[in-house]
Parts: sequence; C-alpha cells; structure tokens
Amino acid sequence: MLDVQAIRSQFPILGEHVHGKPLVYLDNAATTQKPLSVIERIDAFYKKTNANIHRGAHHLANISTEYFENTRALTRAFLNARETAEIIFTSGTTDSINLVAQTWGRQNIGKGDEILLSMLEHHSNIVPWQMLAEEKGAVIKVIPIHENGTWQVETLDTLINERTKLVAVNHVSNALGTVNPIETLIAKAHAAGAKVLIDGAQSVTHMPIDVQAIDCDFYCFSAHKLYGPTGVGVLYCKRELLESMPPWRGGGEMIKSVSFEKTTYNELPHKFEAGTPHIAGVIGFGAAIEFAQSLSWSDVSAHKKEILDYATSQLGEMDGLRIFGTAEEKAAVISFNVGNIHPFDIGTLLDQQGIAVRTGHHCTEPLWNFYGVPGTVRASFAIYTSKEEIQTFATALKKAITLLS
Repeated sequence: MLDVQAIRSQFPILGEHVHGKPLVYLDNAATTQKPLSVIERIDAFYKKTNANIHRGAHHLANISTEYFENTRALTRAFLNARETAEIIFTSGTTDSINLVAQTWGRQNIGKGDEILLSMLEHHSNIVPWQMLAEEKGAVIKVIPIHENGTWQVETLDTLINERTKLVAVNHVSNALGTVNPIETLIAKAHAAGAKVLIDGAQSVTHMPIDVQAIDCDFYCFSAHKLYGPTGVGVLYCKRELLESMPPWRGGGEMIKSVSFEKTTYNELPHKFEAGTPHIAGVIGFGAAIEFAQSLSWSDVSAHKKEILDYATSQLGEMDGLRIFGTAEEKAAVISFNVGNIHPFDIGTLLDQQGIAVRTGHHCTEPLWNFYGVPGTVRASFAIYTSKEEIQTFATALKKAITLLS
C-alpha cells in the first residue's frame, strides 16, 4: 500500500491553511497539486539553464534542448508510443483536441459525414467538433448513457456505420468518474473505418496507459492533471496520420525553409510545434512523469479505491444526498447534490472549513441536462488524499447541510 504520509510530505501546498483550517484539497479532477520535485525542476531551469531550445549553438540552449526532449522521451515511454515523433507538445488537452479538429478533421470530414461523441463529454471534446461539423456540414451523434452513468454499449452497433469518420470520447468521465470501455469502442470504430480520439485528461493519474495496446489513433491529456504544471499538454498520434496532416499554426520551428514563394515544413514532431513552447513547463512535466512512474500503479489503484469506497459510504449515510454516477468501474470522483440545496452554497460553506471541492456543471452541461439538474458538488481524490481528510470532509458536509436546511 502507498505510504500516504510520505507522499503528502512531498507536496508543500498540503501543509497550507485556508480560513484558519488545514487545507483539505478535494478538487483533483480540476488540477492536481505539484510535488517538490516538479517545483524545484522548474525553479532550477530558470535559475541555471534558461535558454530557447533547438538550433542554438551555445551551452545553455543545448542543455535546455536536452531537458525538453528528455521529457518527450519520458512521455513516449509513459504512453508506450512507438516513437518520440508521435508525441506532440501542446498547451493542454483542449489545445490537442482542437489541433486534431483543425488538421485531420478539416482534411478528412465532409458533408454528411458523422462524428460520434458520448453524453459524458467535457465541453472541450464537444465544441471543437460542433465548430467543424458546422463548417463542413457533418453530423454529430451521441452515445446515450444509463442512469448509473455508463454508456449504452448496445447502441454502438447502430451508431457506428459507414458514415462515421471519427469517434471522440473520454477515457474517464471528469464529472462522474465512469471508466469507459474504450477498447470495445475502438475495435468497433476501426472495423467501420473510423478513427478514434481519446480524451485522457482524467485517466492518466488513475491507470497505466498503453496507446499501442488500446490502438487509438489520437490520445490527449494535460500535464497539470498528472502533478505537472499548467499550460502543457500532449497529443499522441500515430505517425502515418501525423505525416498526412497539414500544420495548424505557422511560425518558427515548424519549418525547414521559408521563402516568399514557398515554405517547406519541418519533420515530426516539430511540424506541429510552432513558436517558442512552454519550455519550463515541459521540463517540469518531465519531473512529474518521473514522480508518477516512481509509484506502483497497483498501489495507486488500491489506495484510490479505498478512499472512494470510504467516501461513498460516508456520504451514503446522509439523508437527502444523491450521488450521480454509480458505475461498477469508476475513478476516484464523487458528484452529488443534497435535496434542493444549491451546490454553490455547499461549496462555499465547505471552503470556510478549509475544504476545496468543485461546484457547478464541470463543463458537462449536456450530462446534467440528462439528469435534470443544473450541476453538482464534486469531490475528487488523489494519491495524497487520506482517510482522515475524508472524515473531516464528511463532518464538514454534515455541518453545512444542517446550516442550509
């Protein structure tokens, strides 16, 4: 089992106080906290090696480039991609999805073609496809869900057909924690000739990812969901697709040569990385991957399941509390409401007791329209969440409910 206290000692922010109370951070689906190794790696870059990467002839540029590209190699291994050329750095999951929509999507999706999403999608995996569909005259279809927050898998055989060009779904729901059966979906989509994009923003901290094993065409996630800095994202894409896709942004680094008559584009992965990137962030992300890989996935999974089960049992004892998303296979996320109490009011009173949760629609408005509610309170857990914190949370929630009832 994980030594939770030893892990907590590596995260400086967990020792902070909010409104005079010890911080209980339960907003990990929004962003995870950062271990000291990540903070120190970023600090060291700016103090000792700050320089722009690639093409530089001086020592600092060479060192910065080495550190930056080392993170690409770490990311390749983390995802088990075939080669580093299949790893594109972006500004986040949203940026990665938009890159695919504006390159592969605009090139391959036309009038009457179909894009399949699911009811569980984050707005970042809905809006870019709506924009593309409007431009191209394509049709968006949606995988429906059961009341417990799982896909109606039985509908896939009718939803996926010869008109389906792309399936874009999340691996894990940010709102409900549902772990989706993407392997089944990918096999069906590929059999129909469709490509598959997986939004992995919520899955990368919960389970090992092997893009070759699941055989997705695109996989997207953000560094800040994996103990890394904000402003850094990853797009994994199979080489043969990247080779066929046009660049999205033009500028420096993504070119081999430029004249006013013609520009020749750079090789992969640089073809899709125009301009100066978030160098410090990518280098810090390397430390985050090293931290994540220092942990046992089986221990991480066991700890999160223990915390999720304990929190679910604590909340289940409270009158009028309804948990949304009760899939058998579920990540460490609980979304709930209590009677007619507004989620924001609960979140505000919890904050006054030092407890950080998320309230609102969690960028999944279509999902909450399905349930007929405007939003929920969401508590999401991490490797550093302790059972003592869950007890503190439950006690504070009972107090908040009493005050608001």
